[in-house]
This record gives sequence, structure tokens and C-alpha cells, in this order.
Amino acid sequence: MPAWLQAILVVAAVMVASWLVLIVLARRLPPGLAKDLAAFLPDCVTTARVLRRDPRVPRRAKVAVVFAMLWVLSPIDLLPEFLPVIGPLDDVIVVALVLRYAARSVPRQVLLDAWPGERRLIERLVGPGRRAQPPPPG
Repeated sequence: MPAWLQAILVVAAVMVASWLVLIVLARRLPPGLAKDLAAFLPDCVTTARVLRRDPRVPRRAKVAVVFAMLWVLSPIDLLPEFLPVIGPLDDVIVVALVLRYAARSVPRQVLLDAWPGERRLIERLVGPGRRAQPPPPG
């Protein structure tokens, strides 16, 4: 087997292992900050999958969501995945920024319904709900 293929397989295995650790930690840790952080990326991936398929989500938001999913799945990272704690940080930041962007064009309830985790986390991420604009005069 060529060395480059072995390297790709090792990187893929490390990524999958780190995701599995996050999923296990998200389910087993007691409530608190550590559990919230461990669950954040898996919850973001689930939300992205749901938003990508929802017909109420505008095309530009879907493109941004697909970009975030590709970023998370890509073996090329700003911070290598094998670094403890900070490895998935670039993934978390990109996904958080994309969700904030999507929240501007996606109906708030659609975004909240797509989020499988603690509701307070997605509400904190996307900010307070916008107040309804009064209809224009005339």
C-alpha cells in the first residue's frame, strides 16, 4: 500500500475516533460545560443534515450548511484533530459561524426544531429572536 494512502487512512481513523469520543462523552458526562462542549459538534452535524433537507430553508443557507458539513468532514484542518481539546476547535468555530449565518435567513422555529441538543445552547449561539417588524405603512 502506498505511503500516502496509509497516511490518509490514519488521518481518517483519527478523525472518526475523535468523533466517537465526542459522541460517547456527550452521552455519558454529567450535565455541565464539558458535556455541552462534547455534544456541540455532533448536535451541529445533526442540525446541518436536517436543515439541508428542509424545504423552508433558503438555498444560500443550504449552501452554507453544506460548506460547514464539508469542512467538518475534510481531513485538512487549521488545527490537527489529534491535538487534545483544541483539535476540533476550528470545526466548532466554522459550524457556529455558519449556523449564525443561517439563523438570519432560516425561520427561527425551523432552526430550533432541527437542533437535537439543549435548546439554551442554540438560542445562545444564534442570539435573541428578532422582533416582528411592523408592516410598512400604506
